[in-house]
Formats: sequence, structure tokens, C-alpha cells
Amino acid sequence: MRMRGHDEQQENMFSYIWPEKRVPADHPLRRVREMTDRALQDLSAKFSAMYSRNGRPSIAPEKLLRALLLQALHSVRSERLLMEQLQYNLLFRWFVGLSMDELVWDVTVFTKNRERLLGGESADAFFEAVLKQAEGEGLLSDEHFTVDGTLIEAWANRKSFQEKPEPPAQGTGSGGRMTLRDTHESKTDPEARLYKKNAASEVKPSYLGHLVMENRNGLIMKPCVRPSGKREAAAALAMLRKIVAKVKANRCEGEKLEVTVGADKAYQVKGFIAGRELGVVPYVAEYERSLPQWPNCLTQQEREHFGFAISQANRKRIEKSFGWIKFIAGLRKTKFRGRRRVQWMFCLAAAASNLIRMAKLIPREA
Repeated sequence: MRMRGHDEQQENMFSYIWPEKRVPADHPLRRVREMTDRALQDLSAKFSAMYSRNGRPSIAPEKLLRALLLQALHSVRSERLLMEQLQYNLLFRWFVGLSMDELVWDVTVFTKNRERLLGGESADAFFEAVLKQAEGEGLLSDEHFTVDGTLIEAWANRKSFQEKPEPPAQGTGSGGRMTLRDTHESKTDPEARLYKKNAASEVKPSYLGHLVMENRNGLIMKPCVRPSGKREAAAALAMLRKIVAKVKANRCEGEKLEVTVGADKAYQVKGFIAGRELGVVPYVAEYERSLPQWPNCLTQQEREHFGFAISQANRKRIEKSFGWIKFIAGLRKTKFRGRRRVQWMFCLAAAASNLIRMAKLIPREA
């Protein structure tokens, strides 16, 4: 027989259990928090340069970044809801670094302090610090990559597009001809452009997000946001140049370098195939028959190489990264205006995606 417990509602004045003890030892966020803290330590000098030595202390940039990272990891759709969660969610408090009694910031104060981070390149630096940890664990491939792009809907409406006060001169538009995106711009987000990726989709104000993924473990190597309407191949080549230069720097002098990159049919253009000059073998999906505007540019040797099929099979994994960034991290439709700000958040979301993947790949310590 057991005595019935009493439904008492009296609160204790003091609590001697801190958030660290409340979070289970095997919780997935523990490993993410460890890797995040190591990356933030590398950014300490950069953060110090962003703030004045005098004046009133602001929100610690480390806490700001952890909070924004948490927003992406848990699909919190607004900063207001994030602050609400920080009030009562012990897991959120622990991850950000707030004690039990510490006051949560006002949402206006939080967004104003976030602007300082958006003004710098902290997201790029954080992404590189996370990638450095993956490289240290031997998780990255330096030979086989995949590129692709996706549409990011801008925080603007089609009705906000109006004619520019000073339209560009004739012949300076897209491809040498004047289009609507050359003569009109949005009053809400002037850098957003009307675009659709295929004939069946709707025209929307948008940006294009690009990723380079390594094929060994599906980790993101380089994120980038460009204006819609720009050739995806040009953005991919710009990112690949940086990666290839880094790979060459890490190789011994005279060592043979063979980098392969998988891509879909959108990259079947001469500009991208010209990446052979960088030492990159283009394993690009081809149309069934060659057309004048989309000629089949691969050599017979590249087409029949066994690596072509492997690269095309791995290419589909990049869609998982895009799906996570857009639907979990909330970038299907961005809340930020301006390409630089969208790029900042896209880069942070890519870092969050890598952290989740690395937490599963790195073996636990015994």
C-alpha cells in the first residue's frame, strides 16, 4: 500500500539544481554545444574588435550566436518566440548560457544587438571554425564535391515592384537584353529579383542560395547567396576556385590533383565545363539529346568513367542540406532584407546543418 501524495503548489524560495544538471548526459544538443563553444573560442579576438572598450556592456556575442543557432535548430519562427522560450525552457537557457535567475533580454534589445553581428562577417568566421573541426576529425573529402542552387523567397511582395527612377542603359541588362528585373525593383527589398527556376513554378521575389558539398560525409564546404537570375554555374565556379586553391595549398608539391564535381543539368553550360582549367573534372548530368543552347560538353572518357555514376548518385544528398536549411532553419522564405543579411543567415544555417551532421559522425568518447 502506498500513501497518496499531496498536490501541493507551494514554491521553494531557493533551487540548488542548475540547468547543467537538468540536461541529460546523452542529449544530442550536448555535442552540438561542445563544438559550438570550441568554434566561438576561435572567434573571441574577432568579437573583441567589433565592440568598443568603453561604455555599457552589451549582450555577449557568444550568447547572441548561440541563441540564433538555437532558433535555427528548433525552427523557432521569430525572435519574440525565442525570447519567450528562453523565459521558461531550461534546455534553451542552458544552451545559450543563461543562469536560472538571469533576466531574458527584451526582443528589441536582442534584435538591435544582433545587427552588430550582421554588420560583420561573424557567420562566415563561425562556419569556417566549425569546418576546421570537421577537417581535424578527418571528415572532409578534398577530391570529390557536389554543387547545386536553390531558390530563397525574399521578404517582399510582387506588388512592391515599381519602375526604377533611372533604368539601366540599353544593352546592359541580363544577357545584353532588357528584362523586367533590370527595369523594376522592389520598394521593400531592392536587391530581391523576380525569378522562377523552371517554367512550371511561380515567379517570386527571391535570391539564389548555392552550396558546395563534399561527397564523403555530405558536409557543406561553402555557402553563398547571389541575386536571382545570375547563372548558377558562375557562382559554383567562384566557390570551387577557393576550395581548389585550399586543396592545392595542403598538397605536397608535384602531387597529382584530381578534383571531381557533380552537378545537375542546369550546370551543363560551357562556362562551368571550363572548370577543367582549374583541374576540376565536371561530372554533369546531360540531356538525352544535345541542343544548340545546351550542348553535351563532356568527353567520352568522362561520360564512361565509373566515377561519373558514383558522383551522380551522391549528388542527391545535397538536396537534404537544402531541405534542412529551408524547412528546419526557416530559410524557405527569409525574414531578412538585402543580400548581405540573407547571406549571413544562410551561412549560419549551413554551419548549424554541419554541426548536426558532425554530432552523428564523430564517435562518442568512452
